[in-house]
Order: sequence, then C-alpha cells, then structure tokens
Amino acid sequence: MSGKSIFSEAAEKHLATLEQYVPIVARVHGGNHPEFHEVKRLFDSINMKTKASGMQRPELDDEFARLREITDNYLVPSDVCESYQAVYNMLAEMDRAYQV
Repeated sequence: MSGKSIFSEAAEKHLATLEQYVPIVARVHGGNHPEFHEVKRLFDSINMKTKASGMQRPELDDEFARLREITDNYLVPSDVCESYQAVYNMLAEMDRAYQV
C-alpha cells in the first residue's frame, strides 16, 4: 500500500495542469464569469498550501468550501470552453479526494 493520501495523489495528478489552465481560463472567461477570478485566487491558495505542506496534509477546508459555494458544486456554465470544464472537473476531483 502506498504511503500517499488520496488527496496527495489527486494533487500530484492535477496541479501542474491546473497551473497552466487556471490563469488562461481566468483571462478568457473572467469577463463573463467574474466568479472565476475568485476560483483562481482559491486555486492559488490551494496550490501554495499543498506545495508548502510537504508530506503533511494541508489545511484546505475553507478553500474547498468556498469553491463549492461559488461554483455551485462545480457546475460548469453552458457557455464555456473545454478548458473551463476541465478546471472544474479537476478541482472537484481534488475536493472529493480531500474529503476522504
């Protein structure tokens, strides 16, 4: 059995891609979806805390609770690109993994 938590595996799987996608999605869709600017801010906090935590579990309850609130539980708007959808899907997967 691996010593890694489910969350750390999800973070390892998605953080690099999210680092690329989130700023682009914020730039492209932020005008029509201003809530995404807060998604970006929360992602930046999650990313920083996760990297700073090393082998410890980061404290992300507030960030994930706020993400669920502002994204309506990661409901993808109908007028966005696949990258926006991918960001919400990856964040949702990380959130579920964190809750385990």
